[in-house]
Amino acid sequence: MSEEVKEQNLPEVEPVQEAASDSVNLDALGDISKVEKLEKELGEITDKYYRANAEFENIKKRYEKEKADVASYANEKFARDLLPVIDALEIAANFDPEDDEFAKKIKEGILITINQFKKCFEKHGVSEIATDADFDPNVHNAVLRVDSEEKQSGQIVQALQKGYMINGRVLRPAMVSVAN
Repeated sequence: MSEEVKEQNLPEVEPVQEAASDSVNLDALGDISKVEKLEKELGEITDKYYRANAEFENIKKRYEKEKADVASYANEKFARDLLPVIDALEIAANFDPEDDEFAKKIKEGILITINQFKKCFEKHGVSEIATDADFDPNVHNAVLRVDSEEKQSGQIVQALQKGYMINGRVLRPAMVSVAN
């Protein structure tokens, strides 16, 4: 009978062992899928980290650029307010003192003041807009169209009011007349 029990137990043991090995395989498969799932999550988190870090760096660069722009253009309003002053001085410098020594001294003082203004403007990034080339609507304001034998169509004939830029940005466009 012990042989019968052994035989009876033997088939019963095998299915239990198979079931145990199947559960081990299922557990191993479950662990593998968990590992794959965790690796996928890690990849997603790593990707999010790199994207967030890149975005942070971009924000930091944008902030630095804006900060530099603020510093660069901080004097813009002040410079714009000074433009009529230099215009008036340049008009005053155009008078002819003839033989009057006092008037010559005044004109000399005005010219010195204009030069000091220009040096100060240069120091702070303010420059005159050139008016000796072709018309550029980005920096020139055409107020007259005139016939000219000396200039070709689209070229500036005369500057009516000087224009200025501050660090590459138009402060005031030059008012010009343009050839037909």
